[in-house]
Amino acid sequence: MDADFNIWLKSHPEITSLRLAVSDLNGVPRGKRIPSPHGIKAFAGGVRMPLSALNVDIWGADIADSPLVFASGDADGTLFPTGRGIVPMPWLDSPGALLPLWMSTDDGHPFVGDARHALNETLQKFAARNLHPVVAMEMEFYLLDGHSTTPRPPQIPGRPQRPESPDILSLAGLDAFEAFFTDLYATCKAMRIPADAASSEAGPGQFEINLLHGDAMKAADDAWLFKLAAKGVARKHGLQASFMAKPYPDQPGNGLHTHISLLDGDGQNVFAAAPGPANAAANTTGAPLTQAIAGMLEMMRDSTLVFAPHGNSYHRLAPDSHAPTSVSWGHENRTTALRIPGGPAAARRIEHRVAGGDVNPYLMLAAILGAALHGIEHALIPPAETRGNAYEAPAPQLCTDWRDAIDTAATSARLGQILPSGLIDNLVRCKRQELARLAAEKPETRATREIASYLETV
Repeated sequence: MDADFNIWLKSHPEITSLRLAVSDLNGVPRGKRIPSPHGIKAFAGGVRMPLSALNVDIWGADIADSPLVFASGDADGTLFPTGRGIVPMPWLDSPGALLPLWMSTDDGHPFVGDARHALNETLQKFAARNLHPVVAMEMEFYLLDGHSTTPRPPQIPGRPQRPESPDILSLAGLDAFEAFFTDLYATCKAMRIPADAASSEAGPGQFEINLLHGDAMKAADDAWLFKLAAKGVARKHGLQASFMAKPYPDQPGNGLHTHISLLDGDGQNVFAAAPGPANAAANTTGAPLTQAIAGMLEMMRDSTLVFAPHGNSYHRLAPDSHAPTSVSWGHENRTTALRIPGGPAAARRIEHRVAGGDVNPYLMLAAILGAALHGIEHALIPPAETRGNAYEAPAPQLCTDWRDAIDTAATSARLGQILPSGLIDNLVRCKRQELARLAAEKPETRATREIASYLETV
């Protein structure tokens, strides 16, 4: 790797600075900026940083009661390259690049507070069964006025107008920001992010870009890097890209829908053998698809905090909002939490629709895939699918608010079956501190604080 880095360094003399970054539990990049030649130390022996840095709150403050801080002397861990390699950051004024890292302890073990390691552990369990998840993600975000302190649709370049109304699947809505999208796609190509179709969504200035399916870990990396790219390119164009779950109280929220299929050792989709809509009620108990569905449903309510990690997240999870509120599944049903899309059997997959755009993609995918594997390992049987409007159907509900989700995660024995207990403890402590700080705000300033906290951070 040292030789590879030196080759890279000689090939990119224009890049004078390197960002060394790891994802914290909120999905926020944490790390250092160094002169490019000094990046060799990341490959030679790792870069040291406090373990607690991966468990700070959304504002970047230590968690007051965390055992990672004073109780343990605020010890360091070591950051190593993830294998993604160095990726350019074309939106910067001066040429720069990013080296993604993940955290280990000094004894060489993966740090339990690193969600990327939690996902890797889950993928190793799949591999032990000769199964390989394939994942695609749909990234929803709003383009906003980059000069406003509150959410405001951006001015269309070269025109006096701003997007004011829903413009679902409008080509004109996309073309209005042609320069931004052209730059974003070029950036994704340079960063090896498989950006596919873009579409105009239901909110004014809201868009979605699909990331092509592939290896699960790479899909999580792609989603994390895509957020950085979209925000960076937006700033370059005088805009702001927000993945906040609900920037506008009266407009649709941002989701992060995740499509999952499962390949065996021969590369065949094991979900393909499951019955389609016509005979969905017949002979389903042995099918890996229905077992995975059952596992996801069983773990879903207890995992609400993973899929809706912030106070603002719960504004999105509302009836008649195109975001699910119930623990439910159905074929071609976008009101359910799990949708089984139509199409050829070879492409059969599960669309998990609960998560907002504000999630940590590593933690989200670890929870989803861990739940699916739990269902397969225990041959679980799902409840009957929901037909019609899931908002009106009797079904168990997701946690209804942030406090409920935090308390549920803190006491859940189920969640500990699919995520490391230390990671759950870190997450709960973090969210309790964030909740307390926002709850202490005066009612007249709470909404403003919420916007400032999440608009471009998550």
